[in-house]
Amino acid sequence: MGTHRPQPTSETNGIAWLAGEASGDYIASLALPEVEKRFEGAPQYGVGGARMRAAGFHAWHDIRELSVRGYVEVLTHLPRLVRLRNELVRSIAALNPRIFVGVDAPDFNLGVEQQLRRRGVPTVHYVSPAIWAWRPERIHAIRRSVDHMLLVFPFEQEIYRRAGIEATYVGHPLASVIPMVPDTEGARRDYGLTEDTLPVVTVMPGSRLDEVKGCAAAFFGAVEKLLHRWGDMHVLIPAADEQARERIIFIAGQYARLAQRMIVRIGESHRMIEAADAVLVASGTATLETALYKKPMVVGYSMPALTGMIMQKKALIRHVSLPNILMGENVVPEFLQYYCCADQISWALQDALENDAKRRELVERFTKLHELLKADTSKLVADVLESHALRRWN
Repeated sequence: MGTHRPQPTSETNGIAWLAGEASGDYIASLALPEVEKRFEGAPQYGVGGARMRAAGFHAWHDIRELSVRGYVEVLTHLPRLVRLRNELVRSIAALNPRIFVGVDAPDFNLGVEQQLRRRGVPTVHYVSPAIWAWRPERIHAIRRSVDHMLLVFPFEQEIYRRAGIEATYVGHPLASVIPMVPDTEGARRDYGLTEDTLPVVTVMPGSRLDEVKGCAAAFFGAVEKLLHRWGDMHVLIPAADEQARERIIFIAGQYARLAQRMIVRIGESHRMIEAADAVLVASGTATLETALYKKPMVVGYSMPALTGMIMQKKALIRHVSLPNILMGENVVPEFLQYYCCADQISWALQDALENDAKRRELVERFTKLHELLKADTSKLVADVLESHALRRWN
């Protein structure tokens, strides 16, 4: 989208949001209707994606303009990102919103929040950076930038209490949206997969284009090897947008068996997870979504070597997938960087399909995790925003 010029007559005193990637777009979209109701129809605007727009959000820019991962990759986009950040700060400050909400994307949002806070705009950050996993020094930037942190994991409350930063655990929004018992058969009917007993594998190489580029070859190669060993199966592949769909089809087209069996759809990741017997998934929010659907999974992730080395040096814990982090042990297999290769992943995926005892254990453990993370999230988010907005004007 082009440069936005604020329209004070329509957007002054509204609520500004900035979501930087697909998971943030989804999380924010769930809260928007309740916030609109609580603020009596006040306009909500800023940076968002398709889901936020569908909820009535006025997107000045699309989340894809911010979707850059890793230290090294950001450098090539840095001048553009700095210009965009400065433009957003000027435009949002000119509209004097009742509150600003940064959703995840801390590398971008914390800088925006700090500048807006200096200008007197209350700032709320939704989804804490994983300071308990890596880069604990970020707590100082958070203290300078954020009036209130909305937490999606209960153990984070103690970290913020010790740091003297206002924070509220609001539950994980996905835990209220995803059913406690998945409708696997209903999901399979959506894809015409009820006429046989073949296994269904859902493959999720990432929501961002660079993630797809990094993970797709290993993921699709693993499925191709499994198809050679196993025989036949159904393969579902969700895509975040049309650009990602085209990239997926191009890469998958190099694997003859996979290309004949795959179904690729845009914006259907939840339904495709729900239909699966097992999921091969890139590390990120999708691993938690898979756990909430109670599905066995194999986690992989690959990024450029230098970025991976920097991130490994700053890590505080040995796991990267959210199910393993939240449970504090290696519950699901992870294949990262050099180990994210087709042969090893294919054997782990085969075990995920065949190991019934492990499947039953995962269902039990993932159900307890689901219960822990479930809350009336939209109401709790709106409560915090309303409180800070009232505090400003009283």
